[in-house]
Amino acid sequence: MAPPPLSPLDDDLFPSTPGKFKPDRTGVIPMNRRHLARCFFSTSNAFIWALFLLALTASYLSLHSFLSPNNGYYPSRFSFSSIKFEKHVRSSAITSRSGGLSVLVTGAAGFVGSHVSLALKKRGDGVVGLDNFNSYYDRSLKKSRRDMLSGSGIFVVEGDVNDAKLLAKLFDIVAFTHVMHLAAQAGVRYAIENPQSYVHSNIAGLVTLLEACRAANPQPAIVWASSSSVYGLNDKVPFSESDRTDRPASLYAATKKAGEEITHTYNHIYGLSITGLRFFTVYGPWGRPDMAYFSFTRNILQGKPITVYRGKDRADLARDFTYIDDIVKGCVRAVDTAGRSTGSGGRKRGDAMYRIYNLGNTQPVTVPALVGILERYLKVKAKKNVVEMPGNGDVPFTHANISLARSELGYRPSTDLQTGLRKFVKWYLGYYGYKPIANL
Repeated sequence: MAPPPLSPLDDDLFPSTPGKFKPDRTGVIPMNRRHLARCFFSTSNAFIWALFLLALTASYLSLHSFLSPNNGYYPSRFSFSSIKFEKHVRSSAITSRSGGLSVLVTGAAGFVGSHVSLALKKRGDGVVGLDNFNSYYDRSLKKSRRDMLSGSGIFVVEGDVNDAKLLAKLFDIVAFTHVMHLAAQAGVRYAIENPQSYVHSNIAGLVTLLEACRAANPQPAIVWASSSSVYGLNDKVPFSESDRTDRPASLYAATKKAGEEITHTYNHIYGLSITGLRFFTVYGPWGRPDMAYFSFTRNILQGKPITVYRGKDRADLARDFTYIDDIVKGCVRAVDTAGRSTGSGGRKRGDAMYRIYNLGNTQPVTVPALVGILERYLKVKAKKNVVEMPGNGDVPFTHANISLARSELGYRPSTDLQTGLRKFVKWYLGYYGYKPIANL
């Protein structure tokens, strides 16, 4: 089936710098049962047992992480029960177009979340954000994104997806048609330092959100961010949704794979419409400082050395770098084509859509090539330390097969790495107060 036309979306909606209210829900397409079977056929018994053991520890680890003074979560002083709070939430959820959607975006002050929120709002959808503003990376950057969203009429609630009472309050104020779940503990290497944060956010937080969604009336359709990391030690390229994903190489990947299994369970038992998106190395303006392209830029400008990893036999690492505007278009198309959830009163009334898609660029580029592009745009030669990749969960390459997303979502990435990095560098220089570079 051909995907619905892109209207009312257009490229202008994806800037690089960027009583209950019950709107109508439209844009339903049939569920792809064959695709569903392919996604889960390869899951091994070993992984299921691992998931079971992980789930048993989720409550303890989640509580430990939440109470730890080092987890960087600071509850808002704003009263969630106040009339002023309800007015802010309700106003932010109002649509400005016929047939507009009302979307709760978790992780709204994050990289992808802020861009998706802006795109939805600019086309006339109602958007309410939720973010805990943790200290995994510079909180001032998250606050700047929040200010940008506020300027577009988007209210971002400072709270955690593990706060069941807060979620229930939000669903009581607004009958959300969709949830775009982008809140997560990101990063592969950080899991070695703080593994509890991944269980707290990516497993316990996901379950808390799904519980709120299945209890909501009406139930929203859910689109959420999985990750290309679920392909783990898979060496078949390009990575396809039907490939095995039962050999994660990192705790981050394991929690994302667990998320896919958990969401499938809630789809099966409660009739929640769920779409999982496996992002491939997203980059661009307003990005995450822990990402290589971001930290390389910072260190090159400051005259500091950068560490470039190599794989076995001195092979260069490669990534399927995907520009943020392309990812946002895929996210919005997933929202627009999501079928309705079928549950009511916490009970399933019929089969609901379950889908998983790769969102990548399909053009892997080596890390040394990325460094070369940055050197050209910054007009500074990088001081490189080339070392062998440590065993910290990273994989040597990623490469997305996007044929399924292309055929069912109309997803067509159009930004190559040189173009995307030029836009990023231009944003970076402006945001951090560097002198503009000529001809950039």
